[in-house]
Amino acid sequence: MTPLASYLLVSALLFAIGLAGAVTRRNAILALIGIELMLNAANLNFIAFWRFGPHPEALTGVMFVIFSIAIAAAEAAVGLALIIAIYRHYKTANLDEVRNLKG
Repeated sequence: MTPLASYLLVSALLFAIGLAGAVTRRNAILALIGIELMLNAANLNFIAFWRFGPHPEALTGVMFVIFSIAIAAAEAAVGLALIIAIYRHYKTANLDEVRNLKG
């Protein structure tokens, strides 16, 4: 197996675990962790394709990953703020129990 294929296999496994966590979990924190795992799988793909691509000196993969990490940090901050607000209002982080999001 080539090194690129092994990176892609690990990335696909990480994405599948994140997708399963985001879809099947009812706790909002665990769903957010699943989304973060999927973003990290995408980052691993960016780095693998950059490293084994035709121009590894161009640093395009690293720039994509830095941009993706910045977006993931903003997403995590907004997501955690929403979860804290929902928890303060409903006293639960279970997504099934929060059906009504009116103020």
